[in-house]
Amino acid sequence: MEAINKLTFADKPLIYLITDGETTAGNYLERRTKILELIKIAVETNVALIQIREKQLSARLLFELASDAVKLTKNSATKLLINDRSDVALAADADGVHLTSKSLCAAVIKRDYLKNFIVGVSTHTLEKAVAARRQGADFVTFSPVNYALHKGKPQGIEKLKEVCDRLNPFPVIALGGINAANYTDVLKAGASGFAAIRFLNDERNLRKLNEEFNKDKSKM
Repeated sequence: MEAINKLTFADKPLIYLITDGETTAGNYLERRTKILELIKIAVETNVALIQIREKQLSARLLFELASDAVKLTKNSATKLLINDRSDVALAADADGVHLTSKSLCAAVIKRDYLKNFIVGVSTHTLEKAVAARRQGADFVTFSPVNYALHKGKPQGIEKLKEVCDRLNPFPVIALGGINAANYTDVLKAGASGFAAIRFLNDERNLRKLNEEFNKDKSKM
């Protein structure tokens, strides 16, 4: 897994920022500025992964946004992924793609794209997580761990632990209702890191997490 080695999973926890998906053609200019400012801060605070998850945008606008974002993440430790659209990710020179249940499977992307193209996969069951690993994915998200609006019944910490234990040392990133009050719980359960939309779209939380993790490292 040459691509994922660049993400330094050994240096836990890995933070995965996902944009909130509220950008449309009508609010694009305003939202573009906000997203790029957030990405700039994410790079400054050593966020490992960012997913542009703006499903309401046309391919053209998504490509434009991704291309601008790449300028901010290039030559940094932060890797930029595009939700679902591997073609846009490749065209914009992003680091990879995050696949959904409706996307092409990881095996197809790994076969047809660049060697170092990072492929993450959304999973909601142990079976799907195991399948994604078998197909060559670089990591999976497992969700929803906790309650998240419109995301169905929470899986819970014990289910997350089961998935992490089964796939270990393959990287599993916890997703769903992750916030300041519970992110340590998912890490204790064995997750390589955590992803969030609402929690991580707040620059204050990004800065605070960076301070906390740097403080922990200094104690080692």
